[in-house]
Amino acid sequence: MSFLTANWNNLALINYAIDPEILKPYIPKGTELDFYNNTCYVSLVGFLFNNTKLLGLPIPFHRNFEEVNLRFYVKCKEGNEWKRGVVSIKELVPKSALTLIANTVYKEHYQTVPMKHVIKETDSSFSFNYSWEMNNKWQHINIKTSNELSPILANTEEEFICEHYFGYTKHKDQTFEYEVKHPRWNN
Repeated sequence: MSFLTANWNNLALINYAIDPEILKPYIPKGTELDFYNNTCYVSLVGFLFNNTKLLGLPIPFHRNFEEVNLRFYVKCKEGNEWKRGVVSIKELVPKSALTLIANTVYKEHYQTVPMKHVIKETDSSFSFNYSWEMNNKWQHINIKTSNELSPILANTEEEFICEHYFGYTKHKDQTFEYEVKHPRWNN
């Protein structure tokens, strides 16, 4: 049985090319930066955790919530194969119990902040707004997209950003790895 299960819905991904030198302090031991077409990326990601369960049990008042995270992409060689993963620099959630569990069990870098979201759908578009308060100031991600889903094509930037099945965390001199199982996404 998985420790944590949830649906990730209404993903908003904003991707930036970054100088790889900036990420060196965050790279977990045993992993290396993963590049797409010689470009190193970070992503600001907003989404909804829905139907969240720990060890198969729903936790009252902690089933559905927002998350915003800043992440980058790594790979780890195991035998003759590369495992592609993400490293989160910071993850924001609205409930302190989530922060406690994630930071304790997964050695993540969660922080609890006030959060809210608005998702709107019209006949032709979706709009996503994820907001969080830090230092008495509200920050926002706002994205408007077409509501037509299309498959993510192989060997594209979209596939590089979306199709990672491991999470890696640097904690002191240790690296923690966890598997993330999800169906192939559409964009």
